[in-house]
Amino acid sequence: MRIRATLAAVTGALALSAFAIPAVQADEKPTADLSVPSGAEVFGGAPAEASAPAAPARAARAAEVPVIKKVVVNGGKNIVVGTKSKQKFTIAITASSPSGIDDAFAYLWHGHIDEVDGLLAPTQAYANCKVSADPTTSTCTVSVTVDPRSEDLYTSSLVGTWNVAAGAIAATGGKEDFIWNDFQAKTRVQRFSKLTVNASPEPVKKGKTITVSGKLTRANWDTGTYKGYSGQSVKLQFKKKGAKSYTTVKTVKTSSTGALKTSVKASADGYWRYSFAGTSTTPAVSAAGDYLDVK
Repeated sequence: MRIRATLAAVTGALALSAFAIPAVQADEKPTADLSVPSGAEVFGGAPAEASAPAAPARAARAAEVPVIKKVVVNGGKNIVVGTKSKQKFTIAITASSPSGIDDAFAYLWHGHIDEVDGLLAPTQAYANCKVSADPTTSTCTVSVTVDPRSEDLYTSSLVGTWNVAAGAIAATGGKEDFIWNDFQAKTRVQRFSKLTVNASPEPVKKGKTITVSGKLTRANWDTGTYKGYSGQSVKLQFKKKGAKSYTTVKTVKTSSTGALKTSVKASADGYWRYSFAGTSTTPAVSAAGDYLDVK
């Protein structure tokens, strides 16, 4: 009943279009020109209004349309992707229908509905569905794996908000008994970030000036490398030896290359670090503390 091969074809189309895109400038946004699959294509049915009329000898049966109650992507957390490691996340669709839920499906798409440039879809044929205490309601889970080295994220312009298309099919087995929504929910895909720190000179006399340097970088999916994140406010923090938490000393902005550098007075033995609060496209990150010995 479900025609999940449609999604494989769409993903394949993305791969081909991504390879066909010529080299572009950093400020240009490539477009894969995809078409997202409909609920009828996913579940192998047809909307009630598009179905053939029932035979004269039989009365037409009204379609049983499920209700999607909730869709949760990656446990409610942002999807953070670097340059090499594959990231796996789940999409959980909670839906109900009088006869129960037979199956559900969901995928992520980016762009505009008439100009889709990214698609992240499960490869499994069916969701893993668990019936709740109420037999009419089930939560169905599908898994998605993102590989930044493939066509999944072929450009950094795919960072940010993605739409979640989702649907469910009733346990009746009828081809018209499903619900589908291209705009069921939204989620966020971010570029993995890194932050370094170095406090020097070491050791240093109490009251003398030290220099604390570092660098904030984030994944660049166009090049498969980490590039400096410029113009970002980063907190310089200090944790005295024996203390349990860091205290913010000052705020420093990254340079055009993501570099950080500032000077402070050495007052006691302890750890220095930089801490970045994050943005909508880049997750928060803190450098591992660099211990400074003060004589």
